[in-house]
Amino acid sequence: MRTVGVEEELLLVDPESGEPRARSAAVLARAAHDHAEGFVFEKELHEQMLEFNTHPQTRMAELSAEIVRCRREAARNAGDIGCSVAALATSPLPVKPAIGAHHRYQWMAEQYGIATQEQLVLGCHVHVAVDSDEEGVAVVDRVRPWLSVLAALSANSPFWQGKDTSYSSYRSRVWQRWPSAGPTELFGSAEGYRRRVADMMATETLLDEGMLYFDARLSQNYPTVELRVADVCLHADTAVLVAALARGLVETAAREWQAGRGPDEHSVSVLRLAAWRAARSGLTGELLHPAAMRPAPAETVVRALLEHVGEALADNGDLDRVKESCAELLRRGNGARVQRESLRRTGSFRDVVLECARHTQGDAARLE
Repeated sequence: MRTVGVEEELLLVDPESGEPRARSAAVLARAAHDHAEGFVFEKELHEQMLEFNTHPQTRMAELSAEIVRCRREAARNAGDIGCSVAALATSPLPVKPAIGAHHRYQWMAEQYGIATQEQLVLGCHVHVAVDSDEEGVAVVDRVRPWLSVLAALSANSPFWQGKDTSYSSYRSRVWQRWPSAGPTELFGSAEGYRRRVADMMATETLLDEGMLYFDARLSQNYPTVELRVADVCLHADTAVLVAALARGLVETAAREWQAGRGPDEHSVSVLRLAAWRAARSGLTGELLHPAAMRPAPAETVVRALLEHVGEALADNGDLDRVKESCAELLRRGNGARVQRESLRRTGSFRDVVLECARHTQGDAARLE
Protein backbone atom coordinates (compact mmCIF):
# COMPACT_ATOMS: atom_id res chain seq x y z
CA MET A 1 0.00 0.00 0.00
CA ARG A 2 1.07 3.57 -0.62
CA THR A 3 2.04 5.48 2.49
CA VAL A 4 0.17 8.62 3.41
CA GLY A 5 1.06 11.50 5.70
CA VAL A 6 -0.76 14.63 6.82
CA GLU A 7 0.28 18.21 7.61
CA GLU A 8 -2.18 20.14 9.77
CA GLU A 9 -2.13 23.79 10.77
CA LEU A 10 -3.81 24.77 14.05
CA LEU A 11 -4.88 28.18 15.34
CA LEU A 12 -3.52 29.38 18.70
CA VAL A 13 -6.27 31.11 20.68
CA ASP A 14 -6.85 32.61 24.08
CA PRO A 15 -8.72 30.05 26.22
CA GLU A 16 -11.08 32.71 27.59
CA SER A 17 -11.63 35.28 24.84
CA GLY A 18 -11.14 32.98 21.84
CA GLU A 19 -8.98 35.61 20.16
CA PRO A 20 -5.97 34.37 18.16
CA ARG A 21 -2.67 34.70 20.01
CA ALA A 22 0.75 35.20 18.40
CA ARG A 23 2.59 32.67 20.61
CA SER A 24 3.88 30.03 18.20
CA ALA A 25 7.54 30.68 19.10
CA ALA A 26 6.81 30.02 22.77
CA VAL A 27 4.83 26.87 21.98
CA LEU A 28 7.64 25.58 19.74
CA ALA A 29 10.22 26.27 22.42
CA ARG A 30 8.13 24.40 24.96
CA ALA A 31 7.61 21.45 22.60
CA ALA A 32 11.31 21.31 21.68
CA HIS A 33 12.27 21.24 25.36
CA ASP A 34 9.97 18.31 26.07
CA HIS A 35 10.49 16.33 22.86
CA ALA A 36 14.03 16.62 21.54
CA GLU A 37 13.48 13.43 19.56
CA GLY A 38 10.64 12.96 17.12
CA PHE A 39 9.89 16.69 17.09
CA VAL A 40 6.82 17.19 14.86
CA PHE A 41 5.83 20.85 15.28
CA GLU A 42 6.91 23.68 12.98
CA LYS A 43 6.44 27.44 12.65
CA GLU A 44 4.32 28.94 9.90
CA LEU A 45 3.85 32.28 8.15
CA HIS A 46 1.91 33.83 11.04
CA GLU A 47 2.71 33.64 14.72
CA GLN A 48 -0.88 32.63 15.50
CA MET A 49 -0.35 29.33 13.64
CA LEU A 50 1.20 26.02 14.64
CA GLU A 51 1.87 23.20 12.16
CA PHE A 52 2.49 19.52 12.73
CA ASN A 53 3.45 16.70 10.37
CA THR A 54 2.65 13.03 10.82
CA HIS A 55 4.97 10.22 9.85
CA PRO A 56 4.12 8.22 6.70
CA GLN A 57 1.56 5.53 7.52
CA THR A 58 -0.04 2.67 5.59
CA ARG A 59 -2.98 2.01 7.92
CA MET A 60 -5.65 4.62 8.50
CA ALA A 61 -6.05 3.53 12.13
CA GLU A 62 -2.38 4.36 12.73
CA LEU A 63 -2.70 7.68 10.91
CA SER A 64 -5.75 8.54 13.01
CA ALA A 65 -3.89 7.73 16.21
CA GLU A 66 -0.98 9.95 15.19
CA ILE A 67 -3.19 12.91 14.25
CA VAL A 68 -4.91 12.60 17.62
CA ARG A 69 -1.56 12.36 19.41
CA CYS A 70 -0.22 15.44 17.61
CA ARG A 71 -3.37 17.44 18.38
CA ARG A 72 -3.18 16.38 22.01
CA GLU A 73 0.50 17.34 22.25
CA ALA A 74 -0.17 20.67 20.55
CA ALA A 75 -2.95 21.37 23.06
CA ARG A 76 -0.75 20.38 26.00
CA ASN A 77 2.21 22.53 24.94
CA ALA A 78 -0.06 25.48 24.11
CA GLY A 79 -1.81 25.06 27.45
CA ASP A 80 1.53 25.28 29.26
CA ILE A 81 1.91 28.87 28.02
CA GLY A 82 -1.73 29.87 28.47
CA CYS A 83 -3.14 29.14 24.99
CA SER A 84 -5.56 26.71 23.42
CA VAL A 85 -5.48 25.20 19.92
CA ALA A 86 -8.42 25.12 17.53
CA ALA A 87 -8.68 23.34 14.20
CA LEU A 88 -10.20 26.34 12.44
CA ALA A 89 -9.27 27.24 8.87
CA THR A 90 -9.92 30.95 9.54
CA SER A 91 -10.46 32.94 12.72
CA PRO A 92 -14.13 33.73 13.34
CA LEU A 93 -13.04 36.69 15.49
CA PRO A 94 -11.28 39.79 14.13
CA VAL A 95 -7.49 39.44 14.17
CA LYS A 96 -4.37 41.38 13.22
CA PRO A 97 -2.02 38.65 11.94
CA ALA A 98 1.60 38.79 13.11
CA ILE A 99 4.04 37.72 10.39
CA GLY A 100 6.95 35.59 11.56
CA ALA A 101 10.49 36.98 11.70
CA HIS A 102 12.03 34.41 9.34
CA HIS A 103 13.64 36.02 6.27
CA ARG A 104 11.38 34.00 3.98
CA TYR A 105 8.24 35.40 5.59
CA GLN A 106 9.61 38.92 5.54
CA TRP A 107 10.42 38.58 1.83
CA MET A 108 6.86 37.46 1.20
CA ALA A 109 5.46 40.41 3.15
CA GLU A 110 7.56 42.85 1.12
CA GLN A 111 6.87 41.18 -2.23
CA TYR A 112 3.14 40.47 -1.88
CA GLY A 113 2.01 43.25 0.43
CA ILE A 114 -1.43 43.02 1.98
CA ALA A 115 -2.04 39.56 0.49
CA THR A 116 0.60 38.21 2.89
CA GLN A 117 -0.93 40.03 5.85
CA GLU A 118 -4.30 38.46 5.09
CA GLN A 119 -3.02 34.88 4.85
CA LEU A 120 -3.92 33.76 8.36
CA VAL A 121 -5.59 30.69 6.92
CA LEU A 122 -5.05 27.10 7.97
CA GLY A 123 -5.03 24.04 5.76
CA CYS A 124 -4.54 20.30 5.68
CA HIS A 125 -2.06 18.89 3.15
CA VAL A 126 -1.95 15.18 2.32
CA HIS A 127 1.19 13.46 1.02
CA VAL A 128 0.75 10.16 -0.84
CA ALA A 129 3.73 8.09 -1.98
CA VAL A 130 4.47 7.63 -5.69
CA ASP A 131 7.11 5.47 -7.36
CA SER A 132 8.61 8.13 -9.62
CA ASP A 133 8.21 11.68 -10.85
CA GLU A 134 6.67 10.31 -14.02
CA GLU A 135 3.99 8.47 -12.06
CA GLY A 136 3.56 11.52 -9.82
CA VAL A 137 2.88 13.86 -12.73
CA ALA A 138 0.47 11.33 -14.25
CA VAL A 139 -1.36 11.38 -10.92
CA VAL A 140 -1.38 15.19 -10.70
CA ASP A 141 -2.90 15.36 -14.19
CA ARG A 142 -5.62 12.82 -13.40
CA VAL A 143 -6.78 13.90 -9.92
CA ARG A 144 -7.54 17.50 -10.97
CA PRO A 145 -11.35 17.18 -11.42
CA TRP A 146 -11.84 15.44 -8.07
CA LEU A 147 -9.98 17.84 -5.80
CA SER A 148 -12.96 20.16 -5.43
CA VAL A 149 -14.86 17.32 -3.73
CA LEU A 150 -12.15 17.00 -1.08
CA ALA A 151 -12.40 20.76 -0.59
CA ALA A 152 -16.15 20.53 -0.04
CA LEU A 153 -15.83 17.68 2.46
CA SER A 154 -13.21 19.53 4.50
CA ALA A 155 -14.75 23.04 4.33
CA ASN A 156 -14.25 24.64 7.74
CA SER A 157 -13.98 28.41 7.30
CA PRO A 158 -17.34 30.20 7.04
CA PHE A 159 -16.32 33.25 9.08
CA TRP A 160 -13.79 36.04 8.47
CA GLN A 161 -13.00 39.04 10.67
CA GLY A 162 -16.20 38.70 12.69
CA LYS A 163 -18.54 38.22 9.73
CA ASP A 164 -20.28 35.34 7.99
CA THR A 165 -18.77 35.20 4.50
CA SER A 166 -21.60 33.13 2.96
CA TYR A 167 -18.87 30.64 1.98
CA SER A 168 -18.20 27.23 3.49
CA SER A 169 -14.46 27.54 2.79
CA TYR A 170 -13.43 31.17 2.70
CA ARG A 171 -9.86 30.01 3.39
CA SER A 172 -9.65 28.70 -0.16
CA ARG A 173 -10.73 32.07 -1.57
CA VAL A 174 -8.06 33.88 0.45
CA TRP A 175 -5.47 31.29 -0.61
CA GLN A 176 -6.14 32.06 -4.27
CA ARG A 177 -4.53 35.49 -3.76
CA TRP A 178 -1.09 33.90 -4.08
CA PRO A 179 0.09 34.24 -7.69
CA SER A 180 0.87 30.53 -8.11
CA ALA A 181 -2.15 29.05 -6.29
CA GLY A 182 -4.92 26.94 -7.77
CA PRO A 183 -5.55 24.28 -10.41
CA THR A 184 -3.04 23.60 -13.15
CA GLU A 185 -3.09 22.77 -16.83
CA LEU A 186 -2.13 19.26 -17.89
CA PHE A 187 1.64 18.71 -17.65
CA GLY A 188 1.75 15.51 -19.73
CA SER A 189 5.06 14.23 -18.37
CA ALA A 190 7.69 14.81 -15.72
CA GLU A 191 9.66 16.80 -18.26
CA GLY A 192 6.60 18.95 -18.96
CA TYR A 193 6.20 19.55 -15.23
CA ARG A 194 9.84 20.55 -14.86
CA ARG A 195 9.59 22.94 -17.82
CA ARG A 196 6.54 24.61 -16.30
CA VAL A 197 8.30 24.99 -12.97
CA ALA A 198 11.40 26.43 -14.66
CA ASP A 199 9.28 28.91 -16.64
CA MET A 200 7.54 30.07 -13.48
CA MET A 201 10.77 30.44 -11.54
CA ALA A 202 12.30 32.42 -14.39
CA THR A 203 9.70 35.15 -13.87
CA GLU A 204 11.35 35.94 -10.49
CA THR A 205 7.88 36.29 -8.98
CA LEU A 206 8.49 33.44 -6.52
CA LEU A 207 11.29 33.12 -3.99
CA ASP A 208 11.70 29.37 -4.48
CA GLU A 209 9.87 26.25 -5.65
CA GLY A 210 8.20 25.93 -2.25
CA MET A 211 5.98 28.82 -3.37
CA LEU A 212 4.49 26.79 -6.23
CA TYR A 213 1.12 26.52 -4.54
CA PHE A 214 -0.53 24.16 -7.02
CA ASP A 215 -3.63 22.31 -5.81
CA ALA A 216 -1.63 19.13 -6.41
CA ARG A 217 2.14 19.06 -6.85
CA LEU A 218 5.23 16.90 -6.56
CA SER A 219 6.76 17.30 -3.13
CA GLN A 220 10.19 18.91 -3.02
CA ASN A 221 11.32 16.86 -0.04
CA TYR A 222 9.60 13.48 -0.30
CA PRO A 223 8.74 10.94 -3.04
CA THR A 224 5.09 11.96 -2.81
CA VAL A 225 2.28 13.81 -4.51
CA GLU A 226 0.97 16.54 -2.22
CA LEU A 227 -2.75 17.39 -2.35
CA ARG A 228 -3.24 20.89 -0.92
CA VAL A 229 -6.92 21.82 -1.29
CA ALA A 230 -8.37 20.89 2.11
CA ASP A 231 -9.17 23.20 5.00
CA VAL A 232 -7.80 22.02 8.31
CA CYS A 233 -10.63 19.79 9.49
CA LEU A 234 -12.47 20.48 12.72
CA HIS A 235 -12.60 16.79 13.63
CA ALA A 236 -9.68 14.38 13.38
CA ASP A 237 -11.88 11.72 11.77
CA THR A 238 -12.60 14.10 8.87
CA ALA A 239 -8.86 14.59 8.33
CA VAL A 240 -8.44 10.81 8.19
CA LEU A 241 -11.32 10.58 5.71
CA VAL A 242 -9.67 13.18 3.46
CA ALA A 243 -6.36 11.29 3.69
CA ALA A 244 -7.98 7.96 2.78
CA LEU A 245 -9.79 9.51 -0.19
CA ALA A 246 -6.58 11.25 -1.28
CA ARG A 247 -4.74 7.92 -1.31
CA GLY A 248 -7.63 6.37 -3.20
CA LEU A 249 -7.45 9.14 -5.80
CA VAL A 250 -3.68 8.73 -6.22
CA GLU A 251 -3.92 4.96 -6.55
CA THR A 252 -6.82 5.18 -9.00
CA ALA A 253 -4.99 7.77 -11.11
CA ALA A 254 -1.81 5.69 -11.17
CA ARG A 255 -3.78 2.65 -12.34
CA GLU A 256 -5.43 4.69 -15.08
CA TRP A 257 -2.02 5.87 -16.25
CA GLN A 258 -0.62 2.34 -16.23
CA ALA A 259 -3.64 1.17 -18.25
CA GLY A 260 -3.04 3.90 -20.84
CA ARG A 261 -6.13 5.92 -19.98
CA GLY A 262 -5.60 9.65 -20.47
CA PRO A 263 -6.69 12.37 -18.05
CA ASP A 264 -9.88 14.37 -18.39
CA GLU A 265 -9.09 17.55 -20.30
CA HIS A 266 -11.11 20.02 -18.26
CA SER A 267 -9.77 23.55 -18.64
CA VAL A 268 -8.31 25.49 -15.75
CA SER A 269 -11.19 27.95 -16.17
CA VAL A 270 -13.75 25.22 -15.46
CA LEU A 271 -11.67 23.73 -12.62
CA ARG A 272 -11.62 27.16 -10.99
CA LEU A 273 -15.40 27.27 -11.17
CA ALA A 274 -15.60 23.82 -9.56
CA ALA A 275 -13.28 25.01 -6.77
CA TRP A 276 -15.36 28.16 -6.29
CA ARG A 277 -18.57 26.15 -6.07
CA ALA A 278 -17.04 23.80 -3.50
CA ALA A 279 -15.88 26.78 -1.45
CA ARG A 280 -19.29 28.44 -1.63
CA SER A 281 -21.54 25.43 -1.09
CA GLY A 282 -19.50 22.89 0.84
CA LEU A 283 -21.90 20.01 1.44
CA THR A 284 -25.07 22.08 1.71
CA GLY A 285 -25.80 22.80 -1.96
CA GLU A 286 -24.72 21.77 -5.42
CA LEU A 287 -21.20 20.96 -6.61
CA LEU A 288 -19.86 20.49 -10.12
CA HIS A 289 -19.76 16.79 -10.99
CA PRO A 290 -16.14 15.99 -11.86
CA ALA A 291 -17.04 13.93 -14.93
CA ALA A 292 -19.30 16.36 -16.79
CA MET A 293 -18.61 19.55 -14.81
CA ARG A 294 -22.32 20.17 -14.46
CA PRO A 295 -24.21 20.98 -11.24
CA ALA A 296 -25.34 18.08 -9.06
CA PRO A 297 -26.32 17.73 -5.39
CA ALA A 298 -23.32 17.44 -3.08
CA GLU A 299 -24.38 14.01 -1.87
CA THR A 300 -24.52 12.76 -5.48
CA VAL A 301 -21.03 14.08 -6.16
CA VAL A 302 -19.65 12.49 -2.98
CA ARG A 303 -21.16 9.16 -4.07
CA ALA A 304 -19.49 9.60 -7.47
CA LEU A 305 -16.14 10.08 -5.74
CA LEU A 306 -16.66 6.91 -3.71
CA GLU A 307 -17.48 4.99 -6.88
CA HIS A 308 -14.46 6.43 -8.67
CA VAL A 309 -12.00 5.32 -5.97
CA GLY A 310 -13.96 2.33 -4.66
CA GLU A 311 -11.66 -0.38 -6.01
CA ALA A 312 -8.55 1.32 -4.63
CA LEU A 313 -10.25 1.87 -1.26
CA ALA A 314 -11.22 -1.78 -1.09
CA ASP A 315 -7.70 -2.93 -1.96
CA ASN A 316 -6.30 -0.66 0.77
CA GLY A 317 -8.79 -1.96 3.31
CA ASP A 318 -10.36 1.49 3.63
CA LEU A 319 -13.72 1.07 1.90
CA ASP A 320 -15.95 0.34 4.89
CA ARG A 321 -14.29 3.00 7.04
CA VAL A 322 -14.59 5.63 4.31
CA LYS A 323 -18.25 4.82 3.61
CA GLU A 324 -19.08 5.09 7.31
CA SER A 325 -17.11 8.33 7.67
CA CYS A 326 -18.79 9.88 4.63
CA ALA A 327 -22.23 8.95 5.92
CA GLU A 328 -21.41 10.46 9.33
CA LEU A 329 -19.99 13.62 7.77
CA LEU A 330 -23.05 14.12 5.58
CA ARG A 331 -25.27 13.62 8.63
CA ARG A 332 -23.28 15.81 11.04
CA GLY A 333 -22.04 18.32 8.51
CA ASN A 334 -18.53 19.58 7.85
CA GLY A 335 -16.78 22.12 10.04
CA ALA A 336 -18.51 25.04 8.33
CA ARG A 337 -21.91 23.68 9.26
CA VAL A 338 -20.84 22.93 12.83
CA GLN A 339 -19.52 26.48 13.23
CA ARG A 340 -22.70 28.06 11.86
CA GLU A 341 -24.87 25.89 14.09
CA SER A 342 -22.76 26.95 17.06
CA LEU A 343 -23.22 30.63 16.17
CA ARG A 344 -26.99 30.20 15.80
CA ARG A 345 -27.13 28.49 19.16
CA THR A 346 -24.84 30.84 21.12
CA GLY A 347 -24.97 34.11 19.17
CA SER A 348 -21.26 34.59 19.90
CA PHE A 349 -18.14 34.19 17.76
CA ARG A 350 -16.19 33.80 20.98
CA ASP A 351 -18.30 30.80 21.90
CA VAL A 352 -17.83 29.36 18.40
CA VAL A 353 -14.05 29.46 18.83
CA LEU A 354 -14.10 27.97 22.32
CA GLU A 355 -16.51 25.24 21.26
CA CYS A 356 -14.29 24.38 18.30
CA ALA A 357 -11.24 24.30 20.58
CA ARG A 358 -13.10 21.76 22.69
CA HIS A 359 -13.89 19.72 19.56
CA THR A 360 -10.23 19.83 18.54
CA GLN A 361 -8.93 18.72 21.91
CA GLY A 362 -11.89 16.46 22.71
CA ASP A 363 -11.08 14.25 19.72
CA ALA A 364 -8.06 13.00 21.63
CA ALA A 365 -10.12 11.72 24.54
CA ARG A 366 -12.85 10.40 22.24
CA LEU A 367 -10.55 8.44 19.91
CA GLU A 368 -7.99 7.09 22.39
